[in-house]
Amino acid sequence: MTDDAVTPDRIDALRTRIAELMPGLRQDLEALTRIPSVSLDAFDQSHVEASAEAVAALLRAEGLAVEIVREGGRPAVIGHVDGPEGAPTVMLYAHHDVQPPGKDEDWDSAPFEPTEREGRVYARGIADDKAGVMAHIAALRAHHGTLPVGVTVFVEGEEEIGSDSLPTILERHGEKLRADAIVLADSMNWGIGEPALTTTLRGMIRVVVTVRTLDHGVHSGMFGGAVPDAIMALARLLSTLHDDEGNVAVKGLKSGEAADLEFTEEQLRTDSGLLDGVHTIGSGSLLSRMWTKPSITTIGIDAPTVSQASNTLVPQASAKISVRIAPDEDPAAAYRLVTDHLKAHAPWNAQVDVHLDESGAGFAADAQGPVYDQARAAFTDAWGTPPVDIGVGGSIPFVAAFAEKFPEAGILITGVEDPDTRAHGANESLHLGEFERVCVAEAVLFERLGTLKKG
Repeated sequence: MTDDAVTPDRIDALRTRIAELMPGLRQDLEALTRIPSVSLDAFDQSHVEASAEAVAALLRAEGLAVEIVREGGRPAVIGHVDGPEGAPTVMLYAHHDVQPPGKDEDWDSAPFEPTEREGRVYARGIADDKAGVMAHIAALRAHHGTLPVGVTVFVEGEEEIGSDSLPTILERHGEKLRADAIVLADSMNWGIGEPALTTTLRGMIRVVVTVRTLDHGVHSGMFGGAVPDAIMALARLLSTLHDDEGNVAVKGLKSGEAADLEFTEEQLRTDSGLLDGVHTIGSGSLLSRMWTKPSITTIGIDAPTVSQASNTLVPQASAKISVRIAPDEDPAAAYRLVTDHLKAHAPWNAQVDVHLDESGAGFAADAQGPVYDQARAAFTDAWGTPPVDIGVGGSIPFVAAFAEKFPEAGILITGVEDPDTRAHGANESLHLGEFERVCVAEAVLFERLGTLKKG
């Protein structure tokens, strides 16, 4: 670090500048959010192209040299502007694709028409992750023409469908993205007014298990009682994945302990919508159960529907299972353990096949050093209170990809979400006050990182 300090007057000036910029930032954010850039194949991909073009235009307006890259997947945007000689380079990540909106009737307002209610703006993708894009734009605008650091912006177009082309992008364009600090804006804060840095992420595997008991369906009255049906066998098999307390029963999966932060069952019930009378599952601290211990969830079942069921013993049934694993668990090892468990617990010697649908590594940061020091100071400047280190139970596999590609960079996982955001669900929203503080924090982070010299 140099002898140059970031003065309170400079921090106040950046805070004032962000406040002046907020009306335009919000206008641009809402325009970007109106583009229904759902990256799933079933949706019109011209909207994803339009979203990439809109992001590119925003970056060009801030003086960045911009290109749109496609490496077999959805369009990603890369922009760069040099900083002062000897200053570090910061790479800023976000994604411009969004989740499907779901059913319109589940929303209180149109999903792609941003609507303000009580200090929050509701729309699909407004928090995940188009506000992340605009937080980067905000920091660039706050320093327009006088950037204290070099800046590279990378806005991906397929995060919501697994970032399949990211390895190729990193292989072919990695040198353009190399930086001393990497800010990945796709996470959350601990609460309104309570900033956080995400330092651990669970990894994940997703598997499809198929159970077969018959080579064709047969009459349930004639053969029931002697011949097992596949749905009953599948249900019994799925029940072996947890013990009576709800802990994962697959032997060999790693488990860890989360940070000692206050989080009550009442908060969990409020945040999750857990129904009155329904018990929580598992043992140990709530945060460890959600951040550092494995979890297994059945997220889909293929079987005849209730409305179309006949009096037949069903010969085959399948389930899709989402397995979240400890931050330091190897996904391949976890897949082998889950597969071995499922096959070993086949009821009545039913045939069990297990197929790997998707996997991604977790992440555990060594959250020390000058980049983290400056980030914590910038968050304290913006919120008036220091950030806490949190884990996230969800998986963001691209973080591990960046950590592997750029091992010398300080990786900061930040975000605009809060416990009421409902990302991926109906009525996703952005808290406007928190969004402004996120923008201030990133603008101040530029200033603080500018006091560090490369080498």
